[in-house]
Amino acid sequence: MALQTDVLVIGCGIAGAAAALRLARDPNRQVLVITRAPLPDECNTRYAQGGIVCRGPDDNPDLLEKDILEAGSGCCFPEAVRLLVEEGPDIVQRVLMEESEVHFDRNREGVLAYAREGGHSKRRILHVGDATGHAIITGLVSTLKRLPNVTLRTDLTAVDLITSAHHDKNPVARYRAVKCYGAYVFDTAGKSIHRVLARATVLATGGIGRVYRHTTNPEGARGDGLAMAYRAGARIINAEYVQFHPTTLAVPGANNFLISEAVRGEGGRLFTPDGRAFMEDYSPQWKDLAPRDIVARAIHTEMITHGYSHVLLDLAACMSGSHIRERFPTIYATCLEAGIDVTAEPVPVVPAAHYFCGGVLVDLCGRTTIDSLYAAGEVSCTGVHGANRLASTSLLEGLVWGDRAAGDILERNDLCLVSEDRIPPWEEVGSRESPDPALIHRDCGTIQDTMWLYVGLTRSSHRLSRALYDLDHLLHSIEQFYRASQINDALIGLRNMAQASKIIAQAAWHNRRSCGTHYREDAIEPPHSALYDLSEPRFGQGLEF
Repeated sequence: MALQTDVLVIGCGIAGAAAALRLARDPNRQVLVITRAPLPDECNTRYAQGGIVCRGPDDNPDLLEKDILEAGSGCCFPEAVRLLVEEGPDIVQRVLMEESEVHFDRNREGVLAYAREGGHSKRRILHVGDATGHAIITGLVSTLKRLPNVTLRTDLTAVDLITSAHHDKNPVARYRAVKCYGAYVFDTAGKSIHRVLARATVLATGGIGRVYRHTTNPEGARGDGLAMAYRAGARIINAEYVQFHPTTLAVPGANNFLISEAVRGEGGRLFTPDGRAFMEDYSPQWKDLAPRDIVARAIHTEMITHGYSHVLLDLAACMSGSHIRERFPTIYATCLEAGIDVTAEPVPVVPAAHYFCGGVLVDLCGRTTIDSLYAAGEVSCTGVHGANRLASTSLLEGLVWGDRAAGDILERNDLCLVSEDRIPPWEEVGSRESPDPALIHRDCGTIQDTMWLYVGLTRSSHRLSRALYDLDHLLHSIEQFYRASQINDALIGLRNMAQASKIIAQAAWHNRRSCGTHYREDAIEPPHSALYDLSEPRFGQGLEF
């Protein structure tokens, strides 16, 4: 038997949760939200530290629009940016503050406290300490659990989207525009694959950070949604634009905990493991206060050139222990747990993949190029971020497009449920033996190393050519492995990691111009002249995500 619902939401971060919340306003609309995680709040959103962009007391939409466009290096979609800055604050008020009762920090007078981060001309970022994402997703999930027409299911991994072009038994369907009918879903507990048929499907699976050796992203950011949408035939754009953060904690088991660029803003300096200050070689004017991607590329170059496993960020040389504990309490506590006392010794750091600016192309209502398939959040590309994301705009984008996608679904009267007998059950063609976890682990590591070394912060024709050769061979081998083995979540993830990595590498290969987060050493022309305004460095007042 196939499972049937009005709307299937794949992913339970801020975008998926916002979509489900809006859809639930129609009491007759049944919404199924699935996540591969064991808990519904385990998602990228949970790990957002800094906050969510709103509108400060001396701010206006024009100023925010200008900051986003400047950060995006001339590659933003102006209509999407305008929509975000005009509608975003009201949706934050309605969905987060009123419906989900998220209590953002306030000052002593009880007024909302707005922070300012790198690239922002005004204080406009709402936060809950340095764990904003955790507060937001806790509020959203708690609200969803109270709604009778929303079903939250954990431990369910989407395998592939069901489309008219690939799965419909009716031969006439192939002559019409491709339509999404739902998804094949793997049940971790029952170790079986179900057909989930829906009138509309919302893809909200998050990002791709885990295809890189170093990332700030949690385990689930494997590129699942990107790979599924690509296999279904959806249009993907801007996949070469992967934002890296320059300083994350490089200690085994620390999972690349982010060390805010505000640390350098307070005077922290970068050194090689043998004590050499190196930023002056890359940015003589601003040294350690250079823009984020310049610092990230400088660290990466030092590591590659000299074989360092990390560099060092020294706070203690410029700040007292008491000031460090007061100004950066979470950084201090987290580093201490990892065995590093930042008040007395430097912190080992490495750059890490941070945010995917490209993805599944969507319009202003979240519609993809496949009928009845919507996408929102990091898996999608609205055009808001262009070639480089402005700090703390990602949560707002996910919230706005999740809400708008749901609104569009509610207004449509042409959405229908495909007949169950037209969609075949999942056919197990491989053996019943579980895939060897050692092979999966090794292949995942190979993908991560390939992407980190060849499709990372600095790129060239030689590196990208090698990456595409290796990834093409690996993807072919993994597809054979996938079809010959009993499916499990790890194998699904490996397959998607390989596919997502090839998508990113191909996009990087085709774009010969350096722009934003995409830096080509052999670019056919210099980077965008308006990319940086070095007359005045901008640094945040809090942790970023």
